[in-house]
Amino acid sequence: MLELTMATVSGADTGATAGMTMAEAPSEPGTVLRVGRDGGLCRLATPDDWLFVSRVHLEFVCGPDGTWQLTWLRGSQPDPASEVRLVVGPHVQPVGYGATVALPRGGSGEIVVQDRTAPRSVNVGFYHEL
Repeated sequence: MLELTMATVSGADTGATAGMTMAEAPSEPGTVLRVGRDGGLCRLATPDDWLFVSRVHLEFVCGPDGTWQLTWLRGSQPDPASEVRLVVGPHVQPVGYGATVALPRGGSGEIVVQDRTAPRSVNVGFYHEL
């Protein structure tokens, strides 16, 4: 099971947990969870006017062995308006535009989508339950 919690944080709201949304999915091969502005395509949707987030920005996919991978999907622009990083404990790993990274099996952490032009972020916490 992969559990996701998402908070959208803007300026003075840093550290606030109000407005958190959650999604979960079983760790079965081919299962997909998406994060982005399009609520019809994404289980976790950000505000429509947060244009630093693509319609479908992040995709979590369960592989054949039950492990999960995160992909920062390429959007319609050649250069992204955000930065994405994976935080697991004290380790911070930048995620490249269009890149895929493995999530720790049975672990937890956070994916941060940071606006490059304003003090706004989308923080997606994850917990992979074995």
